[in-house]
Amino acid sequence: MTTPSTPMSTDPVLDAGQLDRINTWWRAANYLSVGQIYLLDNPLLREPLLPEHIKPRLLGHWGTTPGLNFIYAHLNRAIMQRDLDTIYVMGPGHGGPGPVAASWLEGSYTETYPDITQDAAGMRRLFRQFSFPGGIPSHVAPETPGSIHEGGELGYALSHAYGAAFDNPDLIVAAVVGDGEAETGPLAASWQSNKFVDPARDGTVLPILHLNGYKIANPTVLARISPEELDHLLRGYGHTPHYVEGDDPTQMHQDFARTLDACLDEIHNIKNRSQDGDTRRPMWPMIVLRSPKGWTGPKEVDGKKVEGSWRSHQVPFTQARENPEHRAILEAWMRSYRPEELFDETGAPIEAIATLHPAGDRRMSANPHANGGALLRDLRMPDFRDHAVAVPTPGTVTGESTRVLGGLLRDVMSANMDNFRVFAPDENNSNRLDAVLDATNRAWNAATVADDDHLAVDGRVMEILSEHTLQGWLEGYLLTGRHGFFSCYEGFIHIVDSMFNQHAKWLTTTNSIPWRRPVASLNYLLTSHVWRQDNNGFSHQDPGFIDHVVNKKPDVIRVYLPPDANTLLSVADHCLRSRQYVNVIVAGKQPQLQFLTMEQAIEHCTKGIGIWDWASSDDGLEPDVVMACAGDVPTMETLAAVMILKSHFPDLRIRVVNVVDLMRLKDQKAHPHGLSDADFDALFTTHAPVVFAYHGYPTLIHRLTYRRANHANMHVHGYQEEGTTTTPFDMCVLNELDRYHLAIDVIDRVPRLRDVSAHVRDELRTALIEHRAYIREHGEDHPEIRDWIWDSTPTDPAEPTTPGSR
Repeated sequence: MTTPSTPMSTDPVLDAGQLDRINTWWRAANYLSVGQIYLLDNPLLREPLLPEHIKPRLLGHWGTTPGLNFIYAHLNRAIMQRDLDTIYVMGPGHGGPGPVAASWLEGSYTETYPDITQDAAGMRRLFRQFSFPGGIPSHVAPETPGSIHEGGELGYALSHAYGAAFDNPDLIVAAVVGDGEAETGPLAASWQSNKFVDPARDGTVLPILHLNGYKIANPTVLARISPEELDHLLRGYGHTPHYVEGDDPTQMHQDFARTLDACLDEIHNIKNRSQDGDTRRPMWPMIVLRSPKGWTGPKEVDGKKVEGSWRSHQVPFTQARENPEHRAILEAWMRSYRPEELFDETGAPIEAIATLHPAGDRRMSANPHANGGALLRDLRMPDFRDHAVAVPTPGTVTGESTRVLGGLLRDVMSANMDNFRVFAPDENNSNRLDAVLDATNRAWNAATVADDDHLAVDGRVMEILSEHTLQGWLEGYLLTGRHGFFSCYEGFIHIVDSMFNQHAKWLTTTNSIPWRRPVASLNYLLTSHVWRQDNNGFSHQDPGFIDHVVNKKPDVIRVYLPPDANTLLSVADHCLRSRQYVNVIVAGKQPQLQFLTMEQAIEHCTKGIGIWDWASSDDGLEPDVVMACAGDVPTMETLAAVMILKSHFPDLRIRVVNVVDLMRLKDQKAHPHGLSDADFDALFTTHAPVVFAYHGYPTLIHRLTYRRANHANMHVHGYQEEGTTTTPFDMCVLNELDRYHLAIDVIDRVPRLRDVSAHVRDELRTALIEHRAYIREHGEDHPEIRDWIWDSTPTDPAEPTTPGSR
């Protein structure tokens, strides 16, 4: 299939010696890759291949690997000739044998894992460990030197690559996009990333679209559309594509070397023009490499095509241990690389191979950008106390918590204009973080018109209507040693559920890899949350991301539900300073009551959970009921319910417990932040009823507390999957999180109230009926709900007042 080509000289760029060295390196990498998939022993084939030399379970992916090795060899040649600072992002990360082989050939694997020596014994261990119990995964995993991108889940190569390039002006990120990966939604969106690059300040992403024709069992779309259609598509994405295709190694080496040099020359020219003040968005070069799937592997097995076929995608044939014919094919295949010419008597790479890579940290497998914690600098943090909201008395003044946070983020941005960015899917202003725009603009390198708002090539607020792309940018930015903050509507953060999974697994794995340095935490702010999505309705109402996060290992996840602005500031400061976590903060953006002074907020957040004495009436005695709350709206409704109960039952001993750090509910043996049983029992007692108002799905609180002594008395109110376009308070009523339902539940749970509360229960039920009638008539909540504030003085129950009013 002939593709359009940019006119280019056809003169050889590699002399005979260079060509031979590159091809020799490629053969060695391919040999090592096959050996990892198949062999337990006899790594250099210095004796005939026997069944016991072959792994009993064959796992891995061969099909993409020779192409990855081919590209790696040529990048090494260019790095050495041009002294480039380059990392390699492999979208087809299931081609894990390739980068492991490259790292071993470069010596960085032995430096990282001294027992995997560069000799026959080390090669044997290298082969044996691959996809083997106690060994390493088959993907480009965290264990692989030089990797910031596992690629087990496809779709994120380009977004990770651009995240790595932002604010790294001298870095070139070679990003291989597999043609199967190119069919994913996240990858399709991430082609737009070049509209957010500042050529003067940012590094360069060189996409390499690897068309080898097949996925697991099907052809790939981009390999089967016409060459003209593919060319139009890639140019429409803002790239100038250069094509290399064929299967003859000599011709392909020359063509790829020539094409790579042309792309690097153009990148150099673009960077020079940008330094001279040219801010126009360039057409960035890219390469399309069309090579056979399973290149250099067996042509046929059992009469069926393998090379150039989907059959080479994973393990081309699986019976090499049991089937002598297959074993003979394997031995012939591996001997076709002529290992006796590649490795010396000890099993070490020959000099021609050992010297075909750059030195030190110019090696892609040893580049410090691929171990970003080594480059990480602490943020220069302003004092968050400077943004404190004045709270003369609890629950009497209002504020927009996330707008207050926006002021802190603005100051963080101002102090860290080279290693901090804010990410939001077209929602930064909607989420009330627009103060950040006082310090920087939105990144934008496409057309602008006169009334555009805060768009600039050098902007640092990253907004694109693709949560996948934002998450990928942020992950790439963090993994190469920088800091970031991601705000999103709570209901739509689920779009990146799977990406969060992969990042959390990466963090969990790297926690046990000593040479991987800790990176800055991935910080989410979930706002426009379930209890204040009354205008958008049911489609926007879902607090379940917390449940998803809590499934991960406790050493990497944290969840915070600050009830007001000062606690949000304290939590955000803590999260921005942290390392190696995923921090989830849930906070509303709408005006809401403020409860704690800054000093109280710091103390409360430090504890993570605590009794609010000013709201309680147990006076240090055994409570009749514990009223717990987690989240801003649940906190307000709990306090309103407390006021109702105090007004009708002045002698009722109520203890109010507020939870900021959700993980405090877990047992300390199950989570580092968990409370001991003694501390938990001191707060919640061992037998008093607990009425718990929670931001999300109630079952999560039961999951976190099921081992506790008082779990049987834990009664949780939260989101019940009831929602619509309605008033804010009605959302609470629909899900029985409102003050009236909470108060009724307390009455039902406290034995001594059951026989004396009939009239109060009736009033509360009446209030619910009146609420429903009022909103249907007026379209808004009753003023006594809208204007409610905290009053510690109990209302005389004889006064004819609506329950819950002041």
